[in-house]
Amino acid sequence: MVKKKTIEVEKQPAFHSLTVEQVAEHYDTHIYEGLTSQQAAERLQTYGPNELQGNGGVKWYKVLWRQVANTLVVILLIATALAFATKDYPEGGVIAAVIIMNAAIGFWQEFNAEQTMEALRNMSSPTSQVIRDETRMTIPNNQAVPGDIMIFEDGDVVGADCRLFEVFNLETDEALLTGESLPVQKNLEFIENEEQSLGDRLNMVFSSTTVVKGRAKGIIISTGMGTQIGQIATTLMEVGNNETTPLQKRLNNMAYWIFFAAMILVVIVFGVHKFVYSNEVAIYAISVAIAMIPEGLVAVVTLTMAFGVNRMAEVKALVRRLSSLESLGAVTNICSDKTGTLTQSKMVAVRMWLPGDGFYRVTGTGFLPQGDIYRQGDHAGDGNVIQSGETKIETGEGGNQFLRAIQAASLCNMAELRKTTNPQVHGEWTAIGDPTEIALQVLAYKAGLAKPELLTQGFNLVAEFPFDSSVKRMSVLYRGPDSESGPGDHLVFLKGATERVIDSCTHWFDGDQERSMQGEKGGIENDAFVNMIMEKVEIMAEQGLRVLSLAYRRYHPEPGVDLVHDLVRDEVEKDLIFLGLVGIYDPPRAESRPAVLQCYDAGIRVHMLTGDHPSTAAAIAKEVAIIPSDVPIKNNPLIMTAPQFDGMTDEEVDKLEELPRVVARCSPTTKVKMIAALHRRNLFAVMTGDGVNDSPSLKAANVGIAMGQSGSDVAKQASDIVLTDDNFATIVKAVAEGRRIFVNIQKFIQHLLSANVAEIVVLVVGLAFKDGDGHSVFPMSPVQILFLNMITSSPPAMGLGLEPASEYNMSEPPRSAKQGLFTYEIIMDTFVYGLAMGLLTFGAFCLVLFGNNGGNLGSGCNNEYSDGCHGVFLARATGYACLTLLLLAHAINCRSLRSPGWTIKNLKTLRRNKMLWISIVFGAILMVPFIYIPGVNRSVFKHTSLSYEWGYVFAVLFIFIGFADFYKWIKRKTMKPLHVRANSELEMERMRSYMSTQTAHEETTEPKLRG
Repeated sequence: MVKKKTIEVEKQPAFHSLTVEQVAEHYDTHIYEGLTSQQAAERLQTYGPNELQGNGGVKWYKVLWRQVANTLVVILLIATALAFATKDYPEGGVIAAVIIMNAAIGFWQEFNAEQTMEALRNMSSPTSQVIRDETRMTIPNNQAVPGDIMIFEDGDVVGADCRLFEVFNLETDEALLTGESLPVQKNLEFIENEEQSLGDRLNMVFSSTTVVKGRAKGIIISTGMGTQIGQIATTLMEVGNNETTPLQKRLNNMAYWIFFAAMILVVIVFGVHKFVYSNEVAIYAISVAIAMIPEGLVAVVTLTMAFGVNRMAEVKALVRRLSSLESLGAVTNICSDKTGTLTQSKMVAVRMWLPGDGFYRVTGTGFLPQGDIYRQGDHAGDGNVIQSGETKIETGEGGNQFLRAIQAASLCNMAELRKTTNPQVHGEWTAIGDPTEIALQVLAYKAGLAKPELLTQGFNLVAEFPFDSSVKRMSVLYRGPDSESGPGDHLVFLKGATERVIDSCTHWFDGDQERSMQGEKGGIENDAFVNMIMEKVEIMAEQGLRVLSLAYRRYHPEPGVDLVHDLVRDEVEKDLIFLGLVGIYDPPRAESRPAVLQCYDAGIRVHMLTGDHPSTAAAIAKEVAIIPSDVPIKNNPLIMTAPQFDGMTDEEVDKLEELPRVVARCSPTTKVKMIAALHRRNLFAVMTGDGVNDSPSLKAANVGIAMGQSGSDVAKQASDIVLTDDNFATIVKAVAEGRRIFVNIQKFIQHLLSANVAEIVVLVVGLAFKDGDGHSVFPMSPVQILFLNMITSSPPAMGLGLEPASEYNMSEPPRSAKQGLFTYEIIMDTFVYGLAMGLLTFGAFCLVLFGNNGGNLGSGCNNEYSDGCHGVFLARATGYACLTLLLLAHAINCRSLRSPGWTIKNLKTLRRNKMLWISIVFGAILMVPFIYIPGVNRSVFKHTSLSYEWGYVFAVLFIFIGFADFYKWIKRKTMKPLHVRANSELEMERMRSYMSTQTAHEETTEPKLRG
């Protein structure tokens, strides 16, 4: 058992009044290298997991109570009480045993399911970025330990109490702890007062607070119950264990209808007996009510859901809300990000373009800082192809414009490259930071102007304005190296989307000469320059490159201005000098194209919503088959920019025959607008997201999916599902799993309810047979009914819940979002199969009773065996054997709505579902001893041993098998086929046809670059 860090909290020093060095020494850690894996493991044993005690978990008594406190079990309890009241002790004992067994099975299954869900909730809870073994890594938040170096970024939920040692514009929301409604700006200033109030400890951050701006690093000083939030016993991210899903609500409603129908049947039974009460009439009425109730339904649903959640986890999709399992089967549209989801997120800078210098080619792959830079000139072709006449740029060479561009790439950048000294990775290069920034930092290394090198030369960071999706750019303010003539100049470096960077520029470099972007008339934009830039952007973007622009200027602060607190972003990011373009390539994932094509086969349309340039987005969209590869990019109605799409009114969007498949320069509001447009078309949408601002669209979507690796904690909390691999193909696997689960639920509900219909048919028709005392003779005893419902029917139903996906699973249209479990075909099949099984069983009962035993109904045959009741007991045993085998055979019918169930091919596939075929074999074998064991057969089940009657049993079985396949043949001939799907090629052709119908003169509105 791990030790609990509770008493030691009082002995801890006031860390806010210690220096960073003292804190690091206290926990024996290093702010750059972090802890080793061995140190972290030892401290986890010492301090325990980083989680709050008593914050939920699985309570066994609550699970047990749920097994008893439902309508179905209450009816059985009433039946038990009445059986004992009428002194029918064998039946009462069996019913009580069934209740106990049902509760035990349900408890075991649901308790395991709850534990699985609890484990998955822990897995999908906020993660933490820490430095261990000199490498930045993502760990589950409950694995963080004191002494870990934790990294915070915009949107993160702080995982532990930390003493900060590196801060850039950090602001946190501490309303949870202090009640302060405004974000708190953090700094590294030393605090002498050990009793400083919590809200004024500005050099610390606290567990469960949220980073609303900036970034930072800190040393963990407290975890779990030792944190400030732990000391006041508060938990923010508790996920309810008793979530009621739409499926559960539908099943609850079904239970009420079943209860209502059972009561009507009870009234009918008493009505047939002229409402004269007797023990036999009461027991018969109870038997009918029991036959109406699918006792195993709760356990089967629980098992199916638990298995589905586990299967989703195996394909790297963590389910945070059970309702999403049901929703996935109805998905019609998937709105996906590009970077890291459809692509590998392994970015590398391969091209540059500088005005006056032309194109540059960059060699090398990944974040290994090895490669060369070649100047190609303005007529260069593919950046990856060696060009004649290109010039290699040696380290440190290049004109002023080239050097400034590399400085901007290096310094306007928070990524870190380091060659680790960890012997386990043999000195390999590792990278920390955003993939785009890593690519730019690698470029700087190749040019000999790495960030560490520039910092040693005297560049000092003064302020940072982080990347924001609303402005699509990032800037930093540095003070340059001092010289003999005085202190260094202040320099602003900026990078971002080209149109947003140009917005901030008034000059540009032509070679090493600075030129104004103003025309002859002051204040008029130099359209020729803008057109030149956008032409180069198009050249690079059409090659699938993500294009960033770089700019800089000298900054002259006003006297008395505080360069930390008084800076205004708009004032810093203006009057800049445009430096050039960098082209970054992010290759698509190998599995993305097959996954997109699979979506089209399944009738699901895929949309890419990305912040990239339209040509870059379109090039990648073609590679992964979101749009046809042979369609033009210009004037393509399937490709829009966010300004175009956002500029349309809802009415204009609704008039579009097709919503755009690619939306470039996308903002969070664009995603919300797309979801709203899909909902107005009654479509069912998945939305992916990773940023803080993606939360509204994740919540608005029918299923919100957050990225587990790159996603912020805020996005994860707003999502229904978290992908642990950030892979688009995983989304498609999750949709396939959602479809499988929904279809399987329909299968086992049909099986269970068909059994109930069959039993009701036998019992209701049996009301016509009266014995010598005027009482109806039971064609089936109460124990037989319970045994058939619980032991015979439930295990195959569980097997149907675990049925593998059919070959048509992803080649059928998505089900309607309004479509419930009970479609017309499901209801029809339930009654047709139920009536067939009921009538065949009753027919066998009558053949034995009247054909071979003279139709002697005896007297008191519902209670005990006598010579006069031999025929009734024999007929009852025959009916029991018939219905047992029919229910087991019907499980094979339920595997498919239309396909023949008894072909050799279908029976071979049965081997894939061990639960199903084992339950069928076990059910058939178990039937035999209860027919022949003396005492049990006549006293408990109210039937007797069979001999030649087995001939009737097997004849009934073969008739039913023939009827079932004939019925399915009729359905195949008369009903609309299930598998009429347009495949991916037809979908591509449909998109081409849509484009061709657009008028040739229709102009695409270009996004404005200014204003």
